[in-house]
Amino acid sequence: MNIMAGLRVRTYGTSGAAVIVLHGGPAAVGCPGPMARALGDSFHVLEPWQRGSGDVPLTVARHVADLHALIQTFCPEEKPALVGESWGAMLALAFAAAHAECIGPIALVGCGTFDEASRLRCAETRTRRIDDYLRGRPELAADLMLSPDERCMKWHEAADTYHRVPYVPGAGPEVEREPFDMRAHLETWRDWMRCRNEGLYPAAFAAITSPVLMLHGDYDTHPGPMTRDVLSRYIPHLEYREFARCGHSPWVETYARLEFLAVLSAWLLKPK
Repeated sequence: MNIMAGLRVRTYGTSGAAVIVLHGGPAAVGCPGPMARALGDSFHVLEPWQRGSGDVPLTVARHVADLHALIQTFCPEEKPALVGESWGAMLALAFAAAHAECIGPIALVGCGTFDEASRLRCAETRTRRIDDYLRGRPELAADLMLSPDERCMKWHEAADTYHRVPYVPGAGPEVEREPFDMRAHLETWRDWMRCRNEGLYPAAFAAITSPVLMLHGDYDTHPGPMTRDVLSRYIPHLEYREFARCGHSPWVETYARLEFLAVLSAWLLKPK
């Protein structure tokens, strides 16, 4: 674990092109650890743990500045690839819009939504699946009395996962998650919504010239085709690949994990 300006950065692999893996949440640090570790077989991978809550409220601009400092510190002579999962995919696009000169290809894994229709579709699907999950388990009936937001926070993996492998090769204490920083999550998300409501995103993505690949599970509550269609208005060169029987985190999905890692690695290795 490296420390940079108070941020922790995990590294995997010692050779190959630089790849930066960005976790979701916001504030779900450590989630893509098994994916980052697997990519370390072919790349020099950096997995930064995004800034947590502190004296000053978090903003998208603060996360973008942190990522820029990371690149200048660890790979100033390269244009690293960005692999972002969920919120991390959104952050990767925000960074690329501001610093197109600094990065190489961008992979969006289980990308979040950028318009109200997609956001509502995601929320409706997640709520329905969680309620079905709880109703099918009498021992969890009390959780049906929680608010929709509370049910979502507690049981989102039940809605977003098609079939999770019981053990991910390479997982261990070194890729465990940190406790969830709810304040960091809320501050970052509120600022993202402000940026979106003010029209900054997704319009700013029109400045992105890097190759962009969207990788999405067909069972993900985040509606992949809808998000693809929105992003394609601003990133016409966007590529899209969907995986069957796969939820929000393909690197831990039983039926898609190996195919997903193979597709992602091959795309990152392909000359651009």
